[in-house]
Amino acid sequence: MAPRIDQIETDQVIPKRVDVVIIGGGIVGVCTAMFLAEKGVSVALCEKGHIAGEQSSRNWGWCRKMGRDVAEIPLAIESLRFWEQMNTRVEGETGFRKEGVVYLCETQDDIARHEEWLEHARPYQLDSHLLSPDAVDKLLPGSARKWKGALYTPSDGRAEPQKAAPAIAAAARRMGAYILTGCAVRGIETSAGKVSGAVTEKGTIACDTVVVAGGAWSRLFLGNIGVTFPQLKILGSVMRTKPLDGVPSQAVGASDFAFRRRLDGGYTVAQRGANVAPIVPDSFRLFFDFLPALRKQWHELRLRVNGRFIEEWQIPKRWTLDQKTPFETVRVLDPAPVDSILEEAKVNLARNFPAFRNMEIVESWGGLVDVMPDAVPVISHVPGVPGLVIASGMSGHGFGLGPGTGRMAADLVTGDVPIADPTPFRYERFLRGTTKAA
Repeated sequence: MAPRIDQIETDQVIPKRVDVVIIGGGIVGVCTAMFLAEKGVSVALCEKGHIAGEQSSRNWGWCRKMGRDVAEIPLAIESLRFWEQMNTRVEGETGFRKEGVVYLCETQDDIARHEEWLEHARPYQLDSHLLSPDAVDKLLPGSARKWKGALYTPSDGRAEPQKAAPAIAAAARRMGAYILTGCAVRGIETSAGKVSGAVTEKGTIACDTVVVAGGAWSRLFLGNIGVTFPQLKILGSVMRTKPLDGVPSQAVGASDFAFRRRLDGGYTVAQRGANVAPIVPDSFRLFFDFLPALRKQWHELRLRVNGRFIEEWQIPKRWTLDQKTPFETVRVLDPAPVDSILEEAKVNLARNFPAFRNMEIVESWGGLVDVMPDAVPVISHVPGVPGLVIASGMSGHGFGLGPGTGRMAADLVTGDVPIADPTPFRYERFLRGTTKAA
C-alpha cells in the first residue's frame, strides 16, 4: 500500500526544447529543477509515474547531519540550511520542523562508536554531542529503561515525505520549469559526441544536458546507454500511527526501532537496522563491488530470495528508443512491506516507550532504497559523455540530502562553484578508485 501523497498540477504538453532535462520526480529531481529554475535555466522534469511516487514519499522523513559519512557532512550542512528555509522558499508546506535527532546508546560500544564519529565531525563544528543517562531521561521522558547515553543533534529535524517533493515541484513549476508526469524518458540522443536531446514516450525534447535522478531505476537507464552504475536495492518497511500523546517530538533511533513525530500528531515508525536485501541477478553481477559493505553491515541486512529475482531477471536490459521501456511497464515501484519486521518494531518500541502500547496503525508501506557500494551518492558529470550528469545512488540518505544534492547538481550543470566539494561524489571513483565498476 502506497502512502498518500499531496497531488499537484503538472504539465500535459512537452516542450520542444529546454536547456536541461531531469529524469526522475523524487526529492533530488525536484530540488534540481527548482535550483535550475532559480538560476534562470530552462528545465523539463520527466517522471514516469507521479511526483514522489517511490522512495521520496516512503522514507522516514529524517533530515540530519548527525551520523553521516564524513564525506557527506558538508553537503548535509547545506541541505539542512535549505530545509530550514524551504517552506518560505516554496511558499508551501514541506513539513520541516527543527526538532532534533537522537541516537540512543544501549552499550558502551555504542558510545565509543559515536565518540569516534564526533572526532571525525569535529572540524565542522556541529552541535552534535553525547548525553549522559540522566540527560537522556530529561530529554526523552517516558522511556521504560535507563539508557547508557545518546548522541543528540538539536539542529537536525524532520519533514513530511508525502508533502515535501510535491511542494518543491509546484514551486519549480511556478518558476518556469516544466513538470511532466506519466512521461518516461527512454534514452538520450547525442550530436558530435554531446547530449542533444532526451527521447520520451511522448516525443523528443531537445536539450544540452540530461540529469539522471532516477533513484532505484538509474542503473537500468544508464546501462542502456552504455554507462555502468553499480547500484542495488534494499527493501524498507514503514508504518504510521494515529495521533499519540506522551511521546517525544524528536526523531529517535535505537538499535531495533525508530520513530519520529508527524505534522498530524501521529508517528512514523520503523524497525531500525532491519532491511531486506532481495537476492536478484544484479546481486551476483555486483557481488565483489558490495562485498566490503556486506562484511561491515551484514547484521543489518536480511537476505531473501523472493519474487523479485524473477521480476528483475525478466526486465529487458536493452531497448531501442522507439520501443516501450520497462519504465512504461512499471510506473511506480510499490513493494509490500514486511509485516514481521513491522511487528518487531511495534513490540520493541512499546517495550521501551510505553506510550506506544496503545498505538493504532493507520497504514504501512514498503519502499525500495537504492544503494551504492560505499553508501555515498553519485553527484557528477559522466566522463566521456558531455552533457550527462548523475544525481543518484543516495543510499537511504536522499530525503535529508535532497536539497543540497539538487543544488550541487544544478551547480554542475551551470558550471557554478559547487555548494560543497564534489570530489567524494564523483562517478570516477567506481572506475579507478577503491571500487571496481560493474
